[in-house]
Amino acid sequence: DWDDVPPSSALEEISEEEAVQIIAEPLLPLHSSTLQDYVDHSETLAKLVHLGVDLSQVEKRQKAGQLLLTLDFEKDIRKILLFLKDVGVEDNQLGPFLTKNPYILAEDLEALETRVAYLKSKKFGEAEIAQMVSRAPYLLLFSVERLDNRLGFFKNELGLSVKKTKDLVIRLPRLLTGKLEPVKENLEVCRIELGFQLHEIQQIVFKTPKILTASKKRLKQTFDYLHNVMGIPHHMLTHFPQVFNSRLLRIKERHMFLKFLGRAQYDPAQPRYISLDQLVSLPDEVFCTEIAKASIRDFEKFLKTL
Repeated sequence: DWDDVPPSSALEEISEEEAVQIIAEPLLPLHSSTLQDYVDHSETLAKLVHLGVDLSQVEKRQKAGQLLLTLDFEKDIRKILLFLKDVGVEDNQLGPFLTKNPYILAEDLEALETRVAYLKSKKFGEAEIAQMVSRAPYLLLFSVERLDNRLGFFKNELGLSVKKTKDLVIRLPRLLTGKLEPVKENLEVCRIELGFQLHEIQQIVFKTPKILTASKKRLKQTFDYLHNVMGIPHHMLTHFPQVFNSRLLRIKERHMFLKFLGRAQYDPAQPRYISLDQLVSLPDEVFCTEIAKASIRDFEKFLKTL
């Protein structure tokens, strides 16, 4: 086709009409520290931005920027998007999902399908899998063997039934993707340093899975205050472990105010009992009027004396 033959010399004259028909491809920036500079030159990046992918976040992840520049939207990315939608990731979540885990775009589709099939074989429902994948974007990067080892770890370490193990990871799916060392350490802390029995640890973890990944230091400090200062026994902490998710300062301020008023009474067998739930979860206004039987101004004045 003669129309495709370039001029034989760079100096050869071409007509103005021919010149207008030559559309030069924009050059890729040679040295750029940001993916945004490439968006105008890359159909793939432009489409990802349109989907809601935040390139400024992606480029903070190791080698993720280079990865996106090597992919073709139609050839490499479309099939992964269709797979994610099929798994149950909502359209408006595709952008945020790929922002957190751009690496899934380089995964083999068959391998991804095998991992979903494995979760289904373990009796996770479709809605549960969708929820887990959305809340733990790295989940599907893990091989079947690794997922299987993780489920086995939580089942054996906590002595849970298959159903309870499933329920645990549905509620906190990042347990399947995070490091196991902190989890092992927190279980040791609960057992050895805080003195909880295995059946109590099972209840605590089942009610508040985040305890497995909480800061050890914070866990110990909160327990020390609740148990040794406020006198809350193990069985009551087991009954309401959500208290470990509360800020220690909030617990201290409210306990000291109640103590000042002569109302710090946490024994359910005694009159004027105050539960841990009432102590930590109510807004200040409600806590003051209903629990402390005082005004919010009294509470604020008291806090200034601390």
